[in-house]
Amino acid sequence: MRNNKAYKYACDVVAGKIPAPRYVKKQCKEFIHIANGQDPKYMIDGHKVAVIEKLLKLLIMPKGLKAGQTVYNCLLGFQWLMIVAVLCTVHRENKKKRRYETAVLEIARKNGKTFLVAVLFLVLFFIEPRLSKFYSVAPDGQLSREVKTAIQDIISMSPALNGLYQGKQKFKLLRDSITCNLTNNSYYPLNFSTSRLDGKLPAVWVADEVGALTSPYPLDAMRSGQLTILNKLGFIISTKYPTASNPFETELDYAKKILDGTIKNDTVFGLLYEPDRTRSWADNDDILRHSNPLALEIQEVWDDLIKKRKEAVEVPARRENFLCKHCNIIAQNTAESYINVSKLQACRTDTPINWAGRQVYVGLDLSMSNDNTAVTFLTYDEYGKLLIKPMCFIPADRIAEKNALEKINYNQFIQAGNCIPCGGSVIDYSTVEEYILGLEKQYNVKIAGVGYDRYNALSSVVKLEKAGLQCVEIRQHSSILHAPTKLLKELVEQGKIIYETNPLYEINFQNCRCQYDSNMNRYINKKKSNGKIDMVIATLNALYLAQQNEINQASQDWAVQT
Repeated sequence: MRNNKAYKYACDVVAGKIPAPRYVKKQCKEFIHIANGQDPKYMIDGHKVAVIEKLLKLLIMPKGLKAGQTVYNCLLGFQWLMIVAVLCTVHRENKKKRRYETAVLEIARKNGKTFLVAVLFLVLFFIEPRLSKFYSVAPDGQLSREVKTAIQDIISMSPALNGLYQGKQKFKLLRDSITCNLTNNSYYPLNFSTSRLDGKLPAVWVADEVGALTSPYPLDAMRSGQLTILNKLGFIISTKYPTASNPFETELDYAKKILDGTIKNDTVFGLLYEPDRTRSWADNDDILRHSNPLALEIQEVWDDLIKKRKEAVEVPARRENFLCKHCNIIAQNTAESYINVSKLQACRTDTPINWAGRQVYVGLDLSMSNDNTAVTFLTYDEYGKLLIKPMCFIPADRIAEKNALEKINYNQFIQAGNCIPCGGSVIDYSTVEEYILGLEKQYNVKIAGVGYDRYNALSSVVKLEKAGLQCVEIRQHSSILHAPTKLLKELVEQGKIIYETNPLYEINFQNCRCQYDSNMNRYINKKKSNGKIDMVIATLNALYLAQQNEINQASQDWAVQT
């Protein structure tokens, strides 16, 4: 296995010899862990790897710079990794059962996506059970048939795939299908539809250019047709598209949460070639390196990208297309991730925080009555670290619905004590109020103040004030919240926060998307954030109060000195 090109590529990525974005590094680390035999549940099937290698030596490149050579010699490292990891990672207890059911590939244009899909299907023709059906879906029929054309091109140039077998051509090529007569496995390119893709039984399917789909229906239809398939498999492949609201971005966010460890799902494999940093694109070569793995091995591709970047700098009209298609940056959506979840997770602790005797600041983010609500309290410890305790509240009767829609397990968070179900189909605000009023007794703390957004909060605030708590309205505007937003990020990066292990809190951070206003104040954009962020907003409200207290204290100290 150590001589396999997929393994060598993964090792070079992790060692920093090949520039790659952080999510690719995480997936490579996991692959190496399995390939080294260190995973108790999964392994790489060496026999299957050998079979695939022999098959690839029979396939001939039909065109391009390496036309006439074997596909085995022409595949690049990232392509090998996708093929070997997805098709050859199996359960130790049942080698016939593959680990992965979904493979997500995010990659810029002209990086061999269609060719890779064609190679995958040709391999699957021979290794999948007889009478299997394969499908490709795309935003339109022409795009879907691009895969069919690529398969036909490889077949036509590969002598081993031509000729007769038991009196029949080895491959039967029709207008709407390709059938391998050696195994009776068939491939069908499908036209795009929002309602007519049900009724299929796909052993394997590929969705290409998913970012351009107007609906997730094609993906859902393919998945629902695989319920009775042992080794169900779907490939989701795309580059970025100008909008952040599309089925591909949904799949990307889910894959990122899995790679970050905030969600547990062993069946998803992701190679996400998007740059870690999106600013300074005009002269930052790492952005091109992170988005275009093909260019790292083919100089002509790299030279063309440098030329296109120069044109995008000089001609603004070409900028959006260049950023989107060649850098995997959504140009129209300037929102960016808030905090690197890996750095956040480095701040968590499994040891309960000792709150006794501390003065704390409470942040409240009350939602509509049928949505999530959050309360966070925090303070600095004697070492200057920010101690944080977040809590989420959800409607008790909507747990199953939220599990399905948000693709996370609220039951697990409730059991861990990180989430409180209350009310029925809507949140019982009195439960939230009682929680806040009980903090002083439960944790032996003194509440210095409660920061809140007035939206949906006025009734609860009146009750809290009657109980003797000082409540401060915090206007949800970049001019107000940019300071705590900036401070919280800095504290996380410096490792100066502590919170008890809480995956739901981490998911909230991962959902956050930030923007800059006209004064370059950084703020979290609730509309562009991808999922629930209530716990983060509550944290910022509490941190704002803590900052204001520091400012006021400093002013008083200065006045005394003068």
